[in-house]
Amino acid sequence: MAAGAHREPDERHRTARAPHRPGRLVCGRRTKWLTVLLWLVALAALAPAAQRLSDVQDNDALSWLPDSAESTRVLKVAEGFRDESVTAVVIYAREGGLTAADRERIAGAADELRTLRDHGVQGARTRGPVFDRPAEPRAAQIAVPITMDERGWERIAPAVDSLREITGRGSGGLAVHITGPGGTAADFAEVYAGIDSTLLLAALAVVVVALLVTYRSPVLLLVPVLAAVAALLTSQALVYLLARHAGLTVNGQSAGILTVLVFGAGTDYALLLVARYREELRRHRDRHEAMARALRRAGPAIVASGGTVGISMLVLLVAEMNSTSGLGPVCAVGVAVAVLAMLTLLPALLVIAGRWVFWPVVPHYGSPEPTERGVWARAGRRIERRPRTVWGVTAVVLAALSLGITALRAEGIDNADAFTRTQDSVTGQELSARYFPAGSGSPLVVVAEADRAGEVRRAVERAGGVVPASVGRPPGVAPERDGRVLLEATPTDPADSAAAEETVERVRAAVHAVPGARALVGGTTAATLDAENASARDNRVVIPLVLLVVLGVLMLLLRAVLAPLLLIATVVLSFAAALGISALAFRHVFDYAGEDTAFPLFTFVFLVALGIDYNIFLTTRVREESVRRGTRQGTLTALAATGAVITSAGLVLAGTFAALGTLPVTGFAEIGFAVAAGVLLDTFVVRSVLVTAVFLDLGPRVWWPHPLARTDGGRRAGTAGPRRPDTPRD
Repeated sequence: MAAGAHREPDERHRTARAPHRPGRLVCGRRTKWLTVLLWLVALAALAPAAQRLSDVQDNDALSWLPDSAESTRVLKVAEGFRDESVTAVVIYAREGGLTAADRERIAGAADELRTLRDHGVQGARTRGPVFDRPAEPRAAQIAVPITMDERGWERIAPAVDSLREITGRGSGGLAVHITGPGGTAADFAEVYAGIDSTLLLAALAVVVVALLVTYRSPVLLLVPVLAAVAALLTSQALVYLLARHAGLTVNGQSAGILTVLVFGAGTDYALLLVARYREELRRHRDRHEAMARALRRAGPAIVASGGTVGISMLVLLVAEMNSTSGLGPVCAVGVAVAVLAMLTLLPALLVIAGRWVFWPVVPHYGSPEPTERGVWARAGRRIERRPRTVWGVTAVVLAALSLGITALRAEGIDNADAFTRTQDSVTGQELSARYFPAGSGSPLVVVAEADRAGEVRRAVERAGGVVPASVGRPPGVAPERDGRVLLEATPTDPADSAAAEETVERVRAAVHAVPGARALVGGTTAATLDAENASARDNRVVIPLVLLVVLGVLMLLLRAVLAPLLLIATVVLSFAAALGISALAFRHVFDYAGEDTAFPLFTFVFLVALGIDYNIFLTTRVREESVRRGTRQGTLTALAATGAVITSAGLVLAGTFAALGTLPVTGFAEIGFAVAAGVLLDTFVVRSVLVTAVFLDLGPRVWWPHPLARTDGGRRAGTAGPRRPDTPRD
């Protein structure tokens, strides 16, 4: 007995201190310096790789389209017939007819273009000028191929600039524009060229303002910002290395979203940790002990949140669209690094800085916790009076807002509507369609067996929707390669129109019916059609899988079934309401013509995966408090403690995604608005009001089938248990 009596205190001592060990590894009196040093070494080694992320971005069609798509297979076969190139179309037009001087200028420009070799321009293969009519022409076109190899997206914009130096700009009633696939590619390349710096500055400005408003401390806001910048640089470097050595697909879209996601999610995690650290500083003299306890209590919620987001993003790997499946690992890496930075670098920096970093609102030891009498504590008491009425009315309002989904037009965006401001290629496309066959510059591409070429050509002509005289082998293309031929056909409708997509479907059906031809149809319109079909399939497959992942994580975290099911229901309701609000805003406020086919999927993944953070922040605190106080009192305490943190985090995340609206691309602006609106709705209404009211109404039953549903922490709901005395350390 004596021996056992001597061992028991030691065992209790080890048990009490064991939970703090992970925290002490990063914020101990000596290890805090080692943590910062390790991060500095890592940043010094990885920073050069982060700066080269744009070098591995792949923005060509193959990086976006599904590998199995017919248009993708045509692209691969076509590589054997000619080098990779896109055609820039120079359009000249004068409403009253081209003058003799105009024709002389156009002929001179064509001759000069044939000698051009800058930035991959294949001047020797220039075709034209082609006039809209032999007598009294009103418009002329010159087609210039531009090489699009691995460096194509870097030099497509300079190549088009070289064309403009020769062709000049419109004046004196003569309109001059550069359109076609090359002109459109140049406009997109110019947008994506500044995406990283634009989004970084916009996101940084949002985070700084939000943290300044939240903390009211000009010094404290710098610490999370430094940690977020470190996380961004590290994640960009890792993504670069994966793209360079592991074949990860990265494009301008995923690189831009990475910046927003790391800043938004990372700052969210920082807000949660700092809020818990501030609580513990009021309970402990020693800031090292306070941070260790904060990490022990907030760390699991942050890890669970980051893990849920990361796993949800990895679900995107099952998507058919390469651009969507590639986005998953990029975002997962960013979130994982953000979690690591906020649980290691941020705590070390805060402990090194000391309490003064909170100046002028310094949390002194023994000072009262302001959240106990704050706005969210008062809101909780009001909800407690009639919780069933509160959640019922809230749910009805959200359901009514979701009816706006009927205004959604997620059927794709044509080139004319792809930018939020008018681009030269769009103006040129509209002008070209007025005087020439609308599909000029964006032909259908057909590959088939050489011995069936004649039958295939006739099948294309009979299908309709193409200019009959245009069907044939394009200039400069080998007549045959490996027993295959390549044909082109000019659509009579604009390449990005629904009518052109119907033409593709008819032509495919016609050539597929030719026996032994093994014919395939590709081209710009076919690629758009394949992308729309793949996106529709991804919506049906990925969305349910993400919901299952989130449900599974919540069940493991809360060790219950009913609470996770209720939370998933609120997630779906919140998403539907956000989509309804966004659709109405796009139709009646911004006057957008439509949404990309991937818009619902991207919006869902970001809203659900990131919105689950707030579910986890709130419900893990509810569960923690319920064990000691009972579910109803625990819910009120959790809302009072986390309400300000959740709403502040929501403002930061909404602001960073809204930064996507600074880019002149409609797709980015729509995703940014929808996610920002959904996050604000989620934080101010769904998490803070709806979920709180449901938990207050059901009480301990929300934990079914966990024993807590029966014992409710061993206390009556609403009865606070005794607080464990603090043992301050000097």
